[in-house]
Amino acid sequence: MNRTKKYCLLTTGLIASLFVLYSCVEPFSPPEINSDEQYLVIDGFLNVGADSSRIDLSHTQNASANEAVLNETGATITAEDDKGTTFSFSEKGNGTYLLPPQNFSKLSKYRLRVKTKGGKEYLSDFVEVKSTPPIDSIGYKFDNRQPAGVMYVNTHDPNNQTRFYRWKFEETWEYRTAYYSGLEVLNNQLIGRRDNINVCWRTIKSGNILLGSTIKLSEDIIKDLPLTTVLVSTNKLYFGYSLLVKQYGLTQDAFEYWTSLAKTTEGTGSLFDPLPSQVTGNFKSTTNAKELVFGYFSAAVEQSKRIFIRPYLGSYPSCPMPDSLSIADALKSSPQQILLNTVGAKMDSVLYSSGFCADCRVQGGTTTKPSFWP
Repeated sequence: MNRTKKYCLLTTGLIASLFVLYSCVEPFSPPEINSDEQYLVIDGFLNVGADSSRIDLSHTQNASANEAVLNETGATITAEDDKGTTFSFSEKGNGTYLLPPQNFSKLSKYRLRVKTKGGKEYLSDFVEVKSTPPIDSIGYKFDNRQPAGVMYVNTHDPNNQTRFYRWKFEETWEYRTAYYSGLEVLNNQLIGRRDNINVCWRTIKSGNILLGSTIKLSEDIIKDLPLTTVLVSTNKLYFGYSLLVKQYGLTQDAFEYWTSLAKTTEGTGSLFDPLPSQVTGNFKSTTNAKELVFGYFSAAVEQSKRIFIRPYLGSYPSCPMPDSLSIADALKSSPQQILLNTVGAKMDSVLYSSGFCADCRVQGGTTTKPSFWP
């Protein structure tokens, strides 16, 4: 009897403790996240190597907003060196500005000036040019525990001068639909399809901030640093997969900026993650000293390398069995009904399926084969 009373008392106490603990947990919504202010975001760097430089201008938005990101168009962007020479970017649309390769001096310092069509001006600090060693190799390993393919990078600087690195990548894969569409309707007639919509290629750019440092090592060597993990279940590794890796040397200030930004944008999600904070960068407004502007301007040589693999991991796509239409109904079919081929003893019926099962473009890819594809 005493044991029962003790057990009940402990249980009641535990429930009460849990109730108090739960009641103390309240949603935390920092004003920075819920702000409706659309501050300017300047994303890009000066490529002093053999490729073009790219700057993207957009605006911050409320974390709960569902609208598309607002790009800044009609701006004037110039890169300036410490001797007064200027280099003008050209607008390419959707907030993207490009500068073709120039005869940059790697001994000069550079800054970026942005003037919006609304009359506001933003200026970065002067930054030194950071050299980037070539990428030694891009590797692939199969991890049976997930299962997945792990892509990794190897690089080194024999002069021990780089120490701080950043990487971006673009992954491209070939994929196919379960069914081949051999028919389409043109001018109220059933004809053979003029283009192949069964095979597509899709390219996606990396979204995470990928950093590495050898500052605590005796040698400036990055070995087998994982870049991305591709699950077998995605089917990206079945027909063919390619990874283009871009590598940048960073100054210590730039590395610390990207590290802080990574902690803020990618580390929030648990009780022990860092709290959100404002990581503004090295830009300032020249027209309003109190106005916030986000982004970090760097000058570096971009190094790149591509790997192509075809491990045949995954499975051929499958879909429910196609339905059929009469010829008359096929001529009136909707765009969502993808016609496959005629069937029947008199060829008086047409098989059809959904776009997902018979039109690879529905899944976000393009039927244009990339120039680098084997």
